[in-house]
This record gives sequence, structure tokens and C-alpha cells, in this order.
Amino acid sequence: MPRAARLCRLPLVQLLAGCAGHAPIAMRQQGRRVVALLALLAVLAACSPRQHDPGSTRPLVVFAAASLKEAMDPAAAGFHAHSGQAVQVAYAASSALARQIDHGAPADVFISADLAWMDWLQQRGRIDAGSRRVLAGNTLVLVAPAGGDASPVALAPGTDLVARLHGGRLALAGTDSVPAGRYAKAALQSLQLWDGVATHVAETDNVRAALMLVARGEAPLGVVYASDAQAEPAVRVVATIPAASHPPIVYPAARIARSGHPQAAAFVDWLHNPSAQAIFREHGFTAP
Repeated sequence: MPRAARLCRLPLVQLLAGCAGHAPIAMRQQGRRVVALLALLAVLAACSPRQHDPGSTRPLVVFAAASLKEAMDPAAAGFHAHSGQAVQVAYAASSALARQIDHGAPADVFISADLAWMDWLQQRGRIDAGSRRVLAGNTLVLVAPAGGDASPVALAPGTDLVARLHGGRLALAGTDSVPAGRYAKAALQSLQLWDGVATHVAETDNVRAALMLVARGEAPLGVVYASDAQAEPAVRVVATIPAASHPPIVYPAARIARSGHPQAAAFVDWLHNPSAQAIFREHGFTAP
């Protein structure tokens, strides 16, 4: 049997093992993991039937921003308990997931970490605009390794962030395309700190990879979401970045237009009920 055909017979959760968990530490490993995930999604796109099937019992496939993992896992389990519908979630940078959806990857629901990538898909006719809803919000924070210098940092024009790096680098998600990186760069520019630190940045494939660089002591500082910092005991928050310094952080969710799964829109709606929203608040997200 051809290898692609064998892959099509495996459960999605088994195929995604190792691709959707915590990001690796070395950035060359991060790159290999993202390439592997995107290649896998391309295989799955060829495997999955997308026709409308009201009686389908196949899992609902959700593509979600990496920062959502701790909240989305129990939320997906809650929907399963509520409806009997199995949910499988793939986590990666919103930019990577959006591009794969655009190329036909077999997702039923997309949850982005910013409006830009959801808008991009909507402009290309890839999502059902009528199902689109804002799921949650978040806050940006500056974190340091729990076992290192975790003294507070005053973020204001004139702050010498480079000195606080002690010869290391500031860990950020990719500033060109990853939402957390875009927010971080905008905030540092607004605070007049970007020009001083721009050449001392380590950019990663997603925000969880930036978090792990700090957690493992490979970067003395990093900018991540408050929900990420709450989920990782090996880091400490040393500053909260003013919300006014960057665009609002929101997580829009929508059904993929080509999905025929009968539970896709219901899942998006369910994520807004009080029990689901309580899960997001518990994990450090803010109200939509």
C-alpha cells in the first residue's frame, strides 16, 4: 500500500502527534516541526472527503492558534461531552494554519489569534462569514526564566532592554506573520523600544516556541501572551505590556466554507456559552 494511503487510514490525532504539542527549543528544530506539520496537512487534504454528510460521525477538525492549547483541549472535551461529537485540534501559528486552509487542508473550524488572518481567509472566500465570532481576548506580557533575573521591568521610552538581556536575545514569535510577534513589535515600537532591541531578537515559528526559549533559560526575556505565562511554571511575568501600545488581541473563530461537517457551526456557537467561556477565563484569556 502506498505511504500516503497508509497515512489516510491513521487517526488524525495519531498523525498529528509530535506536531501539535509543545514547541521544541532549538529554532532549527522548530522549523523542521512546522515543515512536517504543513506536509502532513497537505496529505490530509488529499485524504479527507469534504462533501456534506449530515449523518457523518467523523471527528470535527479544528485548526487553532498555538496559544489556545491549554484552554481549547478542555473546551473540545466539553463539547464532546455535551454533544457526543469527537473533536480533534491541530495547533500551530495562525499564519501557518491560514495558509494551509487556503490550500485546501481538511479543517472544519479555524480559530485565529488575530483578525488579520481571519480577514485574509474571508476575503478569499475560505470561511463562512456568517458563522464568524470573536471567542476571547488576551494580554501581552514580558517574561523571564523563573530561575534567573525575574525582577520587574519598567517598560517606557528610555528603558534599556538590551542591558537586561545580559548578552542574550529577546524571544518573540515571528514579527512578520505570527500574531503574537506582530503585537509585540507594534508594542515595542509604540513604547519607542524597538529600534534599540531589534538586532537582539530571536524570532520563532509561534508564541509557544518563544515561551519555551525563556522557560529553558535560552533567552533571558520574551514577549508572550498572559495565558502562555500562566501555563508555564518555569517563567515569571516581569512586566505587563500596555494594551494601548498594540492592536487589540482577539481570537476570532469561524466555520470553514468548504466544510460539510454538520457540527462545525454548532461548535463555534458552543464556545461562547458560559461553561466554555469559563474555561477560557480560567486559563488566562480575557472576555471577547
